[in-house]
Amino acid sequence: MPDRKSVIVTGSTSGIGRAIAWEMARAGHNVMLNGLGDQSEVEALRQEMQDKTGVSVAYCSADMSNPHQIETLADVTRRAFGQIDVVVNNAGIQTVSPIEDFPVERYDQIIAVDMSSAWHLIRLTMAEMKARQWGRYINIASAHGLVASPFKSAYVMAKHAVIGLTKTVALEGAEHGITANAICPGYVLTPLVEKQIPETARARQMTEEQVVRDVLLAAQPTKQFVEASHIGMLAVFLCSDSAAQITGTAIPVDGGWTAH
Repeated sequence: MPDRKSVIVTGSTSGIGRAIAWEMARAGHNVMLNGLGDQSEVEALRQEMQDKTGVSVAYCSADMSNPHQIETLADVTRRAFGQIDVVVNNAGIQTVSPIEDFPVERYDQIIAVDMSSAWHLIRLTMAEMKARQWGRYINIASAHGLVASPFKSAYVMAKHAVIGLTKTVALEGAEHGITANAICPGYVLTPLVEKQIPETARARQMTEEQVVRDVLLAAQPTKQFVEASHIGMLAVFLCSDSAAQITGTAIPVDGGWTAH
């Protein structure tokens, strides 16, 4: 397939990243999976994705908080597919806590995974994209990259920074056929969000049912969770020729949340 690209999707063994990886594979692109999880389950996912789509699917367990392992991820992808055409910076972690009680070590982890890992992977791949005069960076930010919520200081900080990084990369790549865009999902019912429900309930002294109704979906006028597949299909579109002039943007997929 002449239009087959090689795509890294960080944090793609579950949640939004997994959905993006599936949509990229269905679109005919080779995919490098990355993330945590039981190795037998990850291998089953890799094999299933490869068998069902007919593309090459590989896996690298690089810890996205570690710059040296991020470099390994880039090297492994080049060895597997020959080059890197698309980078989807999706890896993310979250903690819900009042800022005065926020664990410092957890703050450092969130900044490393949610923010710095994107910078490192772009740093490691920009030159080859410039040399080929084509590339796509898709950074999964959040509605929290555009607006804030209480008790999520590190996450909100990191996601705002990712949008700033996206704009800078878009400007640096603009004359080299490289686009950079941020997708800003609202609440998607992923393992990350499911974990936040009891944490938010404790922080706000609410029931879990109240958190879903009055905190999570209260922010989204549609009163529905975003589907992870919608994020994946948008990512595929941003890799297409039709999106060649879309760059430096932050695109909300949030059920109307940031329209307020």
